[in-house]
Amino acid sequence: MQVSILGGGGFLGRKLAARLAAEGTLGGKPVTALTLFDVAEPVAPASAPFPVTCLAGDVVDLPEAALPKGTDVVFHLAAVVSAAAEADYDLGRRVNLRGTDAVVDACRRLTGAGGAPPRVVFTSSVASFSATQADTLGDDARQVPGNSYGAQKAAAELILADASRRRFLDAVSIRLPTVVVRPGRPNKAASSFFSAIVREPLLGLETDLPVADDFAVWVCSPRRAVDWLLHAAAMDTRPMGLDRSITPPGISTTIAHLLQALEDVQPGASAKVRRVRDEAIEAIVGTWPPAFEPLRARTLGFAPHEPLVDVVRAFVEDDLAATRAERANG
Repeated sequence: MQVSILGGGGFLGRKLAARLAAEGTLGGKPVTALTLFDVAEPVAPASAPFPVTCLAGDVVDLPEAALPKGTDVVFHLAAVVSAAAEADYDLGRRVNLRGTDAVVDACRRLTGAGGAPPRVVFTSSVASFSATQADTLGDDARQVPGNSYGAQKAAAELILADASRRRFLDAVSIRLPTVVVRPGRPNKAASSFFSAIVREPLLGLETDLPVADDFAVWVCSPRRAVDWLLHAAAMDTRPMGLDRSITPPGISTTIAHLLQALEDVQPGASAKVRRVRDEAIEAIVGTWPPAFEPLRARTLGFAPHEPLVDVVRAFVEDDLAATRAERANG
């Protein structure tokens, strides 16, 4: 099985590549080759039991080598994140929409040459919905995004669903919750603070909280996000029909509960969180749904979420030491 990860240098792309390298299989089939593509050349996972090709380039001008002949699975993770897409409309639209067009065209090239439609697993987002803090959305909820990033993700879902209907590819779009705890440094996502209020105190650093303690958010861990992506890559898509988008079974929490989970793992750490309201950030994340009832995902075999305290413990086990070393090195 030949796999490509677009956005292979990002934190989810790195974790996905590491998992493939560790297991050597996908859906019970041996991985025979892995291609990692990003704007800067990704680093190959250590000790992969198959050849790994690492490429740098522009997803809008996707090189043929990023999806080489024989590609079976494409993880399309490349994106301009939420606050960055809001601040730079042209860049967000270019990467999040034109980049998806480029993936469709690359898959058309593969199927036009006689290959089977590759499975494309796309990371969409709960930012493609709007809601109040009192709402719980079902699987039939309409996508009415309140930000450019969410609009671009919703549009990309439709582009990929239509390409699936036409048999250019075989798409599964995963509407990821806010992923916590992200390793490394803060990024330009509006949701970055959800990870920062756990990560920075565990590093002994102060950080700002731009929303109230009772603010509710739909989250998932990096471990579970990778589980879902791998399941989407191997599942039977026939029961999905024309609707190729899935809201996976995340967990709804408040800032207060997230900080309590931090306290359970490292008592006293939450004292490093400063309450500093940011109306611009609040305006973006305040439109995101705080809870879902993802019945369809459960029927399609997506794994349920672990308890919140285990999310914090997983960051300590998986990423704290590496994040500390990265930050110490500037």
